[in-house]
Amino acid sequence: MTDVSQITRLSHVLQPKSIAVVGVSQKPGTAAHAAISFLTLNDYAGDLHLVGRSGGELDGRKTLTDVSELPQGVDCAILAIPAAAVLETVQGLVARRVRSAVIFAGGFAELGEEQRGVQDKIGEVARAGGLSIVGPNCLGFTNFVDRVGIGFAAVRPIARLPSDVSDAVAIVAQSGGLGGHLYLGLTAKNIPVSYMISTGNEVDVGLADFLHYLIEDKVTRVITVYAEAIRRPAAFMEAARAARARGKAVVMLHSGRGAKAQEAAKSHTGALAGDYPLMRALVTDAGVTLVESLDELMDVTEVLTRFPKPANGGLGVLTFSGAFCGIAYDFCDDLGVDIPPLSPSIEAALKPQVPAFIPPRNPLDLGTQPIWQPELVRIGAEALMAEPEVGALAISIPIGSPQHAINYSNALAAAFKTSDKPRIVTMLGDTAALPEEFLKVATENKFVLSRSSDRMLRAMAKVLEYGRCEFTASLPDAPSIPKLPDLQPNAQPEWLGKQILTAIGVPVPKGRLARTIEEAVAFVKDLDAAVAMKAQAGALAHKTEAGAVLLNISGESAVREAWDKLIANVTRAEPNIKLDGILVEAMSQRGVELVIGARRDPLWGPILLIGLGGIWVEALRDVRLVPAHANKEQIIKEIRQLRSARLLDGFRGMPAVDVDAVAQIAVKIGGLMRARHDIVEIDLNPVMVHAVGQGATALDALIVTH
Repeated sequence: MTDVSQITRLSHVLQPKSIAVVGVSQKPGTAAHAAISFLTLNDYAGDLHLVGRSGGELDGRKTLTDVSELPQGVDCAILAIPAAAVLETVQGLVARRVRSAVIFAGGFAELGEEQRGVQDKIGEVARAGGLSIVGPNCLGFTNFVDRVGIGFAAVRPIARLPSDVSDAVAIVAQSGGLGGHLYLGLTAKNIPVSYMISTGNEVDVGLADFLHYLIEDKVTRVITVYAEAIRRPAAFMEAARAARARGKAVVMLHSGRGAKAQEAAKSHTGALAGDYPLMRALVTDAGVTLVESLDELMDVTEVLTRFPKPANGGLGVLTFSGAFCGIAYDFCDDLGVDIPPLSPSIEAALKPQVPAFIPPRNPLDLGTQPIWQPELVRIGAEALMAEPEVGALAISIPIGSPQHAINYSNALAAAFKTSDKPRIVTMLGDTAALPEEFLKVATENKFVLSRSSDRMLRAMAKVLEYGRCEFTASLPDAPSIPKLPDLQPNAQPEWLGKQILTAIGVPVPKGRLARTIEEAVAFVKDLDAAVAMKAQAGALAHKTEAGAVLLNISGESAVREAWDKLIANVTRAEPNIKLDGILVEAMSQRGVELVIGARRDPLWGPILLIGLGGIWVEALRDVRLVPAHANKEQIIKEIRQLRSARLLDGFRGMPAVDVDAVAQIAVKIGGLMRARHDIVEIDLNPVMVHAVGQGATALDALIVTH
């Protein structure tokens, strides 16, 4: 549940009863003048105080010469001043117990580490003094619910939302310019917007805070986010889970998939480059719908606003073109979207309603027949939406003549009354004009209208993903684990890592750390099997490159020869390393090599990695990232999405392997990472996965601590 004090804190920002504008001068056209105009143009009814070094009056209002002259407890201060003056002004606001401030100025963390230090100091002063700050480097916000705007870039009248609105979109963006783009696009689609908030560098108040506030907002249905860095991941994911639990979708575009985009984010809002795949795995687990383009952000927001009930099933496709059926199949295959066949009952019900030459199937191609029988559009749409396996509907049809387009719109409007499943209508013809009557019907019936079939299918892929999302409403407690051997800082030797694995129930080969050659010989005699011999030291992380691993060794003489060879190889490669001994282990039976790893991100916490192992992990990078709290079923689902997943089901005469055992190991590694915060990395590579029912064995183990 959202903290009531947090709601109160942000209400001072978004619903201020008193405002101070700092940086006022007699010079027209400044940011301060624009901020004042924005407030007065929209009939701001609270107390308004002006502060500027030159004093005087502005439009009949007295201008104070210093923030120390402000009354105690002003709700919000607008800082329209240069970056160099911000710290001192914030100190003055704290002294006057001002509750919040919006800082327009740039020139902080986005410029480099020195300015980041100044920004951090501003944050420290504000937090110590109970001053909530939005920004710096932001454009402010517009509250369309209460008709309040703090900003300088777009001074305009604010249209207050009607009191009965409950399906609005709130825009929260670290880029004010991008927030403006979203606002214009959504309002052009007749989507109400409740708030447009620019958060900038987020020295204090950030994405997570606004999400918590908007969860409680009765007007807002969907929260649309643009991010360049999620600065407090745990708080953000907690808020996202709470939003999803309340039935509010969070749709987010996060830039920074590539190195150049990450560098651009640094210079834009002072974001520190993060790990995009890690972020993606964790925020989607928290219920966020993560999109990959501005078009998707706009389209998915519109669909989830119109159709808040999560879609359950695959995609139904209605078209007038056989060609589009093939295009849809190709596109949906690439997007991982299922186009399910019609069930026998729906097929049987549809068949007598369409001409004999129209096969009743999904995708449903009506050909040219709707020109003469526009009612087929209604019949086809109703049939597809009635199919239990169809969760959403994509319609791609030509405009035709103006009358044809109007006929199609009326037919679709009638069909849509029978279902609340998400749907998009794409009218082909790119930017060709649509008849006014068609647009009138579309608007009255709240069509999600597109002019691009590609955009439609990409958006529907995300909408269906939102419906499939098995988000974790609350994180399970970290598991209890048995007492483990003492761990020294940095990398642990393999033999010690395997003791830890054994303690938590992860299978490893039968083996022994031999500290003398005689101990090695005795163990191999007792084992009576071929062995692997590996030199052991915590600092010897890359044993293969150092010649510190020898395989398939049998018999006393071979063991003695291997011992001497290992010592010589390591001495040559790493002359200063002191060995703990030689790990002697039974050779494993053959199988498929996977990797199971984990690491602890300083901000995001632990994450699991599962993929094709051995040398292939670096060559192919066929891996999936999974939250450390994931259960066995979630992990199996991710494993099945590996590009190499076919190898697990039997390939070229190999038996199918024990995927269930892999998932069980991953669960235990995730539990270890969550229970032991001193462990920062685990690498089990390879994990040899045996035939179904025969388990999996960790052949190598690297554990790294702080």
